[in-house]
Amino acid sequence: MKNKTFLLLLILLVSSVSRAQAPKNPLFIVKGLLLDSITKEAEPYATLKIAKKNSPQKAVKMAVTDLNGKFSEKLSEPSTYILTISSVGKATVQKEFTFTEESKTIDLGTLFVSDATNELKGIEVVAQKPLVKVDIDKIEYNIQDDPDSKTNTVIEMLRKVPLVTVDGEDNIQVNGSSNFKIHVNGKPNTMMSSNPKEVLKSMPANSIKYIEVITNPGAKYDAEGVGGILNIVTIDNRGVEGYTVTLSGSARNTGVGGSVYGTVKKNKLTVTGNYNYSLNNSPKNYNSVLREDYTGKTRLTTDNTNDYDGSFQYSNLEASYEIDTLRLLSMSFGLYGGGNDTKGDGFTQMTTDAGLPVYKYVARNKSDGSWYSIRGNIDYQRMFSVKDRMLTFSYKINTEPESSDSYAYYSDMEIPDEWKQRLALENRRSDGETNTTEHTFQTDYTTPLGKIHTLETGAKYIIRNNVSENNVSLAQSGTDNYTYNEKKSSHYEHLNNILALYGGYSFKYKTLSAKAGLRYEYTSQEVNYLVGTGSDFNSYLSDWVPSASMGLKIGQTQNLSLGYNMRIWRPSIYFLNPYVDDSNPSAISYGNSELKSEKSHAFNLSYSNFTAKLSVNLSLRHSFNNNSIENYSFIKDGILNSTYANIGKSRTTGMSAYINWNASPKTRIYVNASGNYSDYRSPSQNLKNNGWYAFAYGGAQHTFPLDIRLSLNLMGSTPYISIQGRGSSYYDYGLSLNRSFIDKRLTLSAFAYNFLKRYTDYSNSISSASFLQNTNSSYSRMRYGFSVSYRIGELKASVKKAARTINNDDVKGGGSSEGGGGEN
Repeated sequence: MKNKTFLLLLILLVSSVSRAQAPKNPLFIVKGLLLDSITKEAEPYATLKIAKKNSPQKAVKMAVTDLNGKFSEKLSEPSTYILTISSVGKATVQKEFTFTEESKTIDLGTLFVSDATNELKGIEVVAQKPLVKVDIDKIEYNIQDDPDSKTNTVIEMLRKVPLVTVDGEDNIQVNGSSNFKIHVNGKPNTMMSSNPKEVLKSMPANSIKYIEVITNPGAKYDAEGVGGILNIVTIDNRGVEGYTVTLSGSARNTGVGGSVYGTVKKNKLTVTGNYNYSLNNSPKNYNSVLREDYTGKTRLTTDNTNDYDGSFQYSNLEASYEIDTLRLLSMSFGLYGGGNDTKGDGFTQMTTDAGLPVYKYVARNKSDGSWYSIRGNIDYQRMFSVKDRMLTFSYKINTEPESSDSYAYYSDMEIPDEWKQRLALENRRSDGETNTTEHTFQTDYTTPLGKIHTLETGAKYIIRNNVSENNVSLAQSGTDNYTYNEKKSSHYEHLNNILALYGGYSFKYKTLSAKAGLRYEYTSQEVNYLVGTGSDFNSYLSDWVPSASMGLKIGQTQNLSLGYNMRIWRPSIYFLNPYVDDSNPSAISYGNSELKSEKSHAFNLSYSNFTAKLSVNLSLRHSFNNNSIENYSFIKDGILNSTYANIGKSRTTGMSAYINWNASPKTRIYVNASGNYSDYRSPSQNLKNNGWYAFAYGGAQHTFPLDIRLSLNLMGSTPYISIQGRGSSYYDYGLSLNRSFIDKRLTLSAFAYNFLKRYTDYSNSISSASFLQNTNSSYSRMRYGFSVSYRIGELKASVKKAARTINNDDVKGGGSSEGGGGEN
């Protein structure tokens, strides 16, 4: 027995010595995170296969991602490996990496997996993708996965986006406010924010991936935009390598259009670009105005007709270069713009309240112009060994040239001497050119503090130079001998400098997340008049802007969030310019150089529940503003004057709801609705108004055999409310049909909207103690046509973009149909 015990001890001793003397194998670790490319959510339990590159079929390691999509695997020897990731219903992801004695830990970072497009023989898997995703401070609507995007423009798709309303006249509101900003791929464009209706009506929706409604912008965003920010993200593609080109064309009763989109990747360089061009020919629209002047005891009537032809083009070119795994350089160049040609005829007549004639005349006008926004930017992003620590430097240049040439002719005039000087009806030519050049420098830094805390900070400096030359020439009625008039002309320079600093803090612990931040912005504006009657002026603004939000995840599908934000609305030169626009002699407009920043406070509470069958988002919002910039009108010497002032006090409480029900794997029913009660007051002008407003957009989509997709949409609203009046109610409807062929490379679509009635009538009114004005308009919303698109090649690459880049959304834009601010 002793011998056996001794023998066992001897064996154990020899074994231990052998292990101690044997060289240790080096330990190599590869890790990463797998997310869904659309939802950006973790992809749990995906299968990992690691094989040597020279023997790809023989796995040396098999594993799965954890519940949060993370993986960390150990290997025993240096070599070049291929990681293959597969998951049910998803496309396969492959990644090559190499271990050396100097590099024993490799972090592959975030990998994205997309839905598989291959079909199994004899099996058809049909499922409705979620169209809406909710985050703590934003809501995302997936445009690309909505079949209506094949036929609609962006403004038509906006009607489906939660917290957004688009009325019958295509006026857009975000969170119940028309004061908002628009970004494209995270980068704002002043032209789009100033003219959203015109630009978004021209943009095809098939070039858009998704639209974000940033309801509670944090400190890193510019403080401008009371209603929030719309971020329009254009289509990209993800994967390994390749190319794709998509060609599209459309023809409709109001014009034609075409586009091309392409992406190519070669090694570390990826380039993507697109170009859209459209011609628009709108049918005649009609407009009549009745104004009663209680003080002068007169009635003014005006009847107008207008024709509009225009063109629009949009292009974007982006490129990225991966210097190494930690450094990224990205660049982009973009253009928006177009031209227009308008003609109008009008008859104006004033009578006494007893019906006796005072004056009358016929006015004819024509104009043509062009407007563009051309931008370029470059971003440098530096990551660090500490996960999620990031530093970015950005530079952006933007220029916005505009030109216009307009004529106004007067005839058949019967005007007494006492009114001739007031109306000054001389044939007029206005030849104008404007340009805004902008340079922006920005830096951002984000770093984690422990496992659940994150700190972000940054600075921005904007140098903006606006120049405007508007030359007015006058001629006697019946002649074409125009003479330059310096008094009515306007040349000015507008220098605008903005300095911004911000700091933000966020944390995420289990199901609870929160963000808080503070931003400071200082603005200096200097306006110098070179020609005309304008007076030079300076404006200095200083604003502190806080924000905070909190979110709670309830189970796997429900979210609850609460937020507060303060937003400002700085007046641009359009609102400040005191130049008097008297192109319509019976209704003049001008700006106000004494305007201050408008400040709005908003509280919001939202609940969302997204399941495979039913998606619901409910939002409750209350906002108030004590110095809003309002356009107000009054009668002076029988002429309607319109200008701006910080005279508004508003209170708005509203609720919005988005519901999407996947009634079957091939049928979707949805509703986007909102309602609010608003109270507007201006004690200084003795103005007040209040009332309810409701909007609803709904419809159904169904996929028939042969992959034919049909959509039916209905929408309508009650009259809107303003501080001096209200609009009219309306309703719209539409049908669209599309089908894809040749492995979904070829798509044919047909559409028809408001096809039972060519013209739609709208009305609105404004009033005060001294006057009442009713406006009735009639224009065509009938639209029908077809489109075709064809995709060439296969792409499995996308342009990588810096996670932080320049967003200029700091100034209240002009260009509304209400007029004011003068000609630029």
